[in-house]
Amino acid sequence: MGIIYTPLRLANYARPDLEEIDANALVDTGALHLCIPQHVAIQLQLTEMGRREIKTADGQLHLIPYMAPVKIALLGRQCVTGALVFGDQVLLGAIPMEDMDLVIEPVQMRVRTNPLSPNIPMSLAMGIFPPHPPTSSPARGEEEHEVA
Repeated sequence: MGIIYTPLRLANYARPDLEEIDANALVDTGALHLCIPQHVAIQLQLTEMGRREIKTADGQLHLIPYMAPVKIALLGRQCVTGALVFGDQVLLGAIPMEDMDLVIEPVQMRVRTNPLSPNIPMSLAMGIFPPHPPTSSPARGEEEHEVA
């Protein structure tokens, strides 16, 4: 599979009065997060939520800013996420791709909506069940009495 880029739009979700940014993002399912260059974080006037330690492909550790809230829009879908301020280009990682239910078509070298859910993003929530209320049982030494 080659290098895949996709056009997308970035915005500060908390500041709809600011202009959105169009970008051509590198798609990297080996990365987890959205990564943006410093100038994009400045232009969108994002808030630093803290710092994150990241490990790059060369094994080095870096302490970098984690900014939010970033709205990502592409292919008629959108999500709100945080972004790592790192590198010199926008990089779309696996978490926002999953959030928008996007897949990669390696032969066509493009990103597309999941063909199993073409109209609305789908998420899996298997194994998540509401908690069962505790069953009440008589306290030790007490018996249940039938009320007439």
